[in-house]
Amino acid sequence: MAEPELIAVAAAYGLVLGSFLNVVVYRVPRQMSVLRPRSHCPACGATIRWFDNIPVLSWLLLRGRCRRCKAAVSVRYPLVELATSLLLAGIAARFGVSVAGAAALVLGALLLALALIDLEHYLLPDVLTLPGIVAGLLFSLVGGLVPVRDALIGAALGAALPYAVIVLYRLVRGVEGMGLGDVKLLAMIGAFLGWQGALLTLCLGACAGAVVGIGLVLAGRGKADTELPFGSFLATAALVVLFARAPLLALFGWGRW
Repeated sequence: MAEPELIAVAAAYGLVLGSFLNVVVYRVPRQMSVLRPRSHCPACGATIRWFDNIPVLSWLLLRGRCRRCKAAVSVRYPLVELATSLLLAGIAARFGVSVAGAAALVLGALLLALALIDLEHYLLPDVLTLPGIVAGLLFSLVGGLVPVRDALIGAALGAALPYAVIVLYRLVRGVEGMGLGDVKLLAMIGAFLGWQGALLTLCLGACAGAVVGIGLVLAGRGKADTELPFGSFLATAALVVLFARAPLLALFGWGRW
């Protein structure tokens, strides 16, 4: 399959995967099954029929409302589907059909779901991060994004660094600065992207969080102790590292992966 065709197919499958990720983002933090019951309107409970569940298109045709009760359906749903489509198209272009591409797909889907869940609920579910750590290590055994040694060090370092921050912050301020969910998330990122990827992600995520936090304070919409969804910053930073790791490593003087 030629590259343009591969990218187009990946984009189409991304729409479908994005529809499933919407289910994950809504149901997992509410401890609901992602398989049953079938997709339904949260407002009236009506089962969504297949022709009303076509990614992006159905939302546009229904003008963002439930067919039965006319309740508004969040624009987040088509945006997640489009974002996942772009993500898979980018992965296809960057990695092609390969083990590394499969690893990038799994990592990307997990990161997108976790970023959205943390943004809304300030929660990083173990049901996503812990299997993600295992998946990253398994991919490294069969030619994933990094060698197995880097993956093992990355998972260990990814867990150790934020945990050390938690302990130090508790000693200095007497309160929690991060949650254990962030520890598991960065361990998962390290398992997929290696120790260098984990460090880059932490640096970029921390800088982005600081910029947003300062911006909120200056805008009068936050304080120094305002809680931010740090997992969302880490997940977004990891996606940047996934696609731009070589120039980032060169920028930091860490050489090639």
